[in-house]
Amino acid sequence: MTTHIAAFGLCRSYRKGKIEVPVLRGVDFEVGHGEMVAVIGASGSGKSTLLHILGLLDAPDAGGVVLDGKRIDACPERERDALRNRTFGFIFQFYHLLPELTALENVMAPHFISHGLFAYWKHRKQIRRDATELLERVGLGHRLTHYPSELSGGEMQRAAIARALVGRPSVLLADEPTGNLDSTTGHGVLELLRDLNRERGLTMMLVTHDQQIANQADRVVRLAEGRIEEWVPALV
Repeated sequence: MTTHIAAFGLCRSYRKGKIEVPVLRGVDFEVGHGEMVAVIGASGSGKSTLLHILGLLDAPDAGGVVLDGKRIDACPERERDALRNRTFGFIFQFYHLLPELTALENVMAPHFISHGLFAYWKHRKQIRRDATELLERVGLGHRLTHYPSELSGGEMQRAAIARALVGRPSVLLADEPTGNLDSTTGHGVLELLRDLNRERGLTMMLVTHDQQIANQADRVVRLAEGRIEEWVPALV
């Protein structure tokens, strides 16, 4: 099932001592069902803040977030936790893999967190199969028992993508997913994300500073000084 997500009038500021620094200044934004939208802009333009608010990792000072017609940023904390665990998948520039776990165990870990020990133990064989299939899909079937320290940057990012997908999210939010990778590896990761977007109908928002990477999306949005400056058609 694909999902539509939108934001209206988003404002967000942070304080540095006595100084208030505005980051988002009345942003309206949406990603359609099964659409892949890239958000580009200079450092400090508000790209990551927008992604974090859409994924309920941060709260706006004003405005709101709507998922399939329902406002979600003002939901009770338990509902927001459930949305973060089940509806949203997150990929970050710094892979955040647990160093003491293998690639397979890292992908299985979200199930343990979301379901608890008893449910995890009861369904562990199916969870293991699902995690193995995802790692095979991202090209890491031969790395199941390897630890993060034994993986390349591109392999760690692929493992992080598999982990983000293990809960079968309908919205995937990726914050600079190629930022730590060389150009060739980065384009390979983006091709994988694009394939997954098409195969699964994932609604996907991608934050990047790289116009060439962004051009693989259906649509490109530019943020400048906390505002949407222009809508740039993707060049594919």
